[in-house]
Amino acid sequence: MFPLLYHTHHSLHNDDLRFWLELASHSAGPMLELGCGTGRVLVPLLRAGHAVVGIDHDREMLALLRASLPSDMLPSLQVFQADFCAFHLQRKFSLILLPCNTYSTLDADQRLQLLRCVRTHLLPGGLFAASLPNPRLLKSLSPHAEAELEEIFDHPLDGEPVQVYSAWEKTAQALRLHWHYDHLLPDGGVERTSETITHYLTPAEEYLSEIRSAGFSSTKTLGDFDGTPYSADAPQLILLVSR
Repeated sequence: MFPLLYHTHHSLHNDDLRFWLELASHSAGPMLELGCGTGRVLVPLLRAGHAVVGIDHDREMLALLRASLPSDMLPSLQVFQADFCAFHLQRKFSLILLPCNTYSTLDADQRLQLLRCVRTHLLPGGLFAASLPNPRLLKSLSPHAEAELEEIFDHPLDGEPVQVYSAWEKTAQALRLHWHYDHLLPDGGVERTSETITHYLTPAEEYLSEIRSAGFSSTKTLGDFDGTPYSADAPQLILLVSR
């Protein structure tokens, strides 16, 4: 059930899609999306006519992607169930994407493995782009927060309300974010589905140092999907890494 709730919830927040589509429009070759999940970003790229390969470790997420894709688009879908920190494809890409705040969920060893894989699979002159919450803002949050109602959406199967709550605990190293989806049933019952995501509070400077050590030529940082330069109070840290 979680993949369906995740897909429905996150499909309400598409402010970043124009950014990924714009990057893709400047790419001269095939592209790869890491952590493609249920296809929130991948499907619009396919619809725009781009050749995209997707990788995700979650079999249920990929199954939902295949099941929800229009039949006329299935022949163009190429997705693989794999660890996107340790994958081996027999091709290279001009653009590799890691959207949806996934980069900050990786620890230092995973990031090193990921950067090695990306460099191996990136064409000369290619671009790796990743988005994550600004670690400075996450670090400024209070040590913990009780569950609060974030928003409500209709359940995709029965149309009943789903209330979305979030809570967190923070240490010096990481923020553990808890999402709770409360499906309000017609008989008055509540069906709760929960998921916990850990975001590491790695400083931006450390991310950039890791990228340089991995052998990339340059990195540009943005603070939001409108192209604003990165700053201490920006909502995002977007990494644009050149091969």
